[in-house]
Amino acid sequence: MQQPNPWQAKWQQRYAERSFTYGTAPNRFLLSQQFRLRPGMRALCPGEGEGRNAAWLAGQGLAVTAVDFSAIALSRAREHAARQGVAITTIEADLSRWTWPEASFDLVVLVFLQLGADERVPVHAGAVRALAPGGVVLLEAFARGERMQCGPPNDAARYDPAMLRADFAALEIVELLQGTTMLEEGEGHRGPANVVRMVARRP
Repeated sequence: MQQPNPWQAKWQQRYAERSFTYGTAPNRFLLSQQFRLRPGMRALCPGEGEGRNAAWLAGQGLAVTAVDFSAIALSRAREHAARQGVAITTIEADLSRWTWPEASFDLVVLVFLQLGADERVPVHAGAVRALAPGGVVLLEAFARGERMQCGPPNDAARYDPAMLRADFAALEIVELLQGTTMLEEGEGHRGPANVVRMVARRP
């Protein structure tokens, strides 16, 4: 029998204590990539939380599936989407143990998904498998190195470009940058942050 993921209970409690810690507006990096989107695209948002990105993507005419291991977060995601006049599909699952669909999505959005190496590698491999030919991964994460106001306290759940090149070696790296930005995403992400951003395409 598999042991429960210790992070699941922590995030359930966090979502129970406060709603929309990271706001309801979509991630700014995702917004900057709007030119890549087309109505009818199939989008997957793993670790989506309370649905801010999924609802926005659905509003652009995409068919969106949001996955998270928090039932509370997914309930809020559906409600948030409904308030925006759109619908999303939600799946409650632990990403590191989920059976990822094969070649089913035109877009996979990984936004501030904080994973240690034991979970990061299988999750990123699953994201690659989920992409249909020509599909794109959009990723923003906290970067290794100097910790600024936002982000995990140590490098265990932060990424660097070399790590992402290895994890997504099967894809064509279109863009891969590391630098600082000012986050204004609710109360949870507010202030300067060291981030890494990637756009990668499946041939």
